[in-house]
Amino acid sequence: MKFQSDIDIDFADRAQALQHIKTITASIDAGTAHRTGVYVTDIPVNPLTARASIDYKQAEQRGYIKLDFLNVGVYAMISNEQELIDLMNKTPPWYKLQDKSFCEQLIHIGGHYGTLQRMPEPIDSIPRMMMALAIIRPGKRHLIGKPWSEVAESIWLRDTDSYTFKKSHACAYAHLVVVHMNLLDRASN
Repeated sequence: MKFQSDIDIDFADRAQALQHIKTITASIDAGTAHRTGVYVTDIPVNPLTARASIDYKQAEQRGYIKLDFLNVGVYAMISNEQELIDLMNKTPPWYKLQDKSFCEQLIHIGGHYGTLQRMPEPIDSIPRMMMALAIIRPGKRHLIGKPWSEVAESIWLRDTDSYTFKKSHACAYAHLVVVHMNLLDRASN
């Protein structure tokens, strides 16, 4: 069985983490560095670029595990772990997803207000937010405008060659959207 990984780690400032961990920058091809991908284990290195000498797709086929260290500015707005947990557990103001100016400020939702408005039922839960994040990807856009029960039947199937969202990514992103909704709501009060 071939091991495949897609591990994303979010940071308020990835540069701070990179200062404390020995990493090797991943390569997209011979001349291009991966924007976020790093290896924390030994991998062949190009001595001229100090990056991985094999591209990340070949590296994965050979069993190397790339980590994507991502900058997520929302985390800079949070002072400690307990605040993050509280924001995750608080029910967000779902009704504000009807407000275009509110939606345009939200991480991962930003320019997709029109798509959200085309859904026949509101987004009022984490599972629906997960599905909303997935339908804005090219491989699942054909589900826009369908009831959530119908979307749920096929949203997580890998039935296309177009880009789709994995359920695990959608879950993490949906929770981050909830955190951001709660932060924006708190700032407006």
